[in-house]
Amino acid sequence: MSLLDWTYQLPDTWEAKPLRSVVDYVVSNVDKISDDNETPIRLCNYTDVYNNETITPSLNFMNGTASVPELTKFRLAVGDVLITKDSESWDDVGVPAVVRETADDLVCGYHLALLRPFEQKMNGVFLFRCLQAKPVRTQLELAANGITRFGIPKSEIGKMRLPVPPLPQQHAIAKYLDRETTRLDALIATKERVLALLTERRQSLLARAVTRGLDPTVPVRDSGIPWLGNIPEHWSQCRLKHVLTAMDYGTSEPIGAKGRVAVLRMGDIRNGEIDYSNVGFLHKVDESLFLQPGDIVFNRTNSLDQIGKVALFRGNASYRVSFASYLVRLRSSRVVMPEFLSSLLNSSYPLAWGRAQALPAIGQANLNPNRYSYLSVALPPLAEQREIVRFVSESTGRLDVLRSEVLKTITLLKERRATLIAGAVTGQIDVERAA
Repeated sequence: MSLLDWTYQLPDTWEAKPLRSVVDYVVSNVDKISDDNETPIRLCNYTDVYNNETITPSLNFMNGTASVPELTKFRLAVGDVLITKDSESWDDVGVPAVVRETADDLVCGYHLALLRPFEQKMNGVFLFRCLQAKPVRTQLELAANGITRFGIPKSEIGKMRLPVPPLPQQHAIAKYLDRETTRLDALIATKERVLALLTERRQSLLARAVTRGLDPTVPVRDSGIPWLGNIPEHWSQCRLKHVLTAMDYGTSEPIGAKGRVAVLRMGDIRNGEIDYSNVGFLHKVDESLFLQPGDIVFNRTNSLDQIGKVALFRGNASYRVSFASYLVRLRSSRVVMPEFLSSLLNSSYPLAWGRAQALPAIGQANLNPNRYSYLSVALPPLAEQREIVRFVSESTGRLDVLRSEVLKTITLLKERRATLIAGAVTGQIDVERAA
């Protein structure tokens, strides 16, 4: 369903009306700066709306202050809908959340717009579902102005067209969607738990293989390293830096969508492999920064849960590949197979150790490669490394197939949810029959 199609396909008793005719709307100017002369409040911010469909007092809101006029104008009421007004991405504007419960000290914060439906014309939950429907919300996304940061002008919020059925039907649709999305959300949550168990199983299998080997009967000794514990007696032990021949930073040139050289970024590292689906490009890169098969790229800066992740470069027949400056290239010496080292560094204990060494930076964390190179590692002989690499590849491969199937199911359930909402609020689904 396109942006305009739904306006021509509404049931006979429905209308398409500008938001301003059925909703009172204001753009908040309540910031995060506290003032001793103002009233203490809890501030509902951008992230509270972006990350939650429902606003209730149980959320962990920021403490702040507001003047008496701000309290009067921006205090939240049940049935209010909040939308993200400004964002770094145009498709993150207009994201809605509905106020299901409130409190006297709960106030709408900066970068948000507060929409309060006229009681005799619009149901708040129905309005919320309208703004969740992509064909309807796209109007706000297209109206957003900006280059590096996007914002919706207040006038454009008022001009956006909404499907407006008779009020009793709005209530029925809201109730139907609450019930059906709850059912779908329960299915999604179940699949996500399966996904978490598969991830846990993969990590456990990986950690066991690369720190204990495949033979549970071999004699072991204490490594003297808490995270490493006991290791096979015949394995050697050293710092990571002693098995590397190079640690190099990538290019700092601005990365674009076109060019002859693919440039890997933080988001291109997934499950120890490289995902080229969203890779950036440059026209020219210094020859020394091209990746060679067997190179490992290491994520040195990002959110803490992404720090330390590595991926093995296996080559690419389509184009030459380089890497951005927030990645580091590791080249291994002859005493360790790159495949073994990649599996080792991606196992849970080295990741936890690396993140413990990371230093906080503005909005993210940073792990100095030299600091990381002091990681203690245990290495089996090369012949045993080959056996472990083969076992890990086969075992994680089976788990990854299962993981892929679960991810597909989750994607289909989320698509079903989005289609259901769009169909119900534009009259394409008869909720009385569907119920």
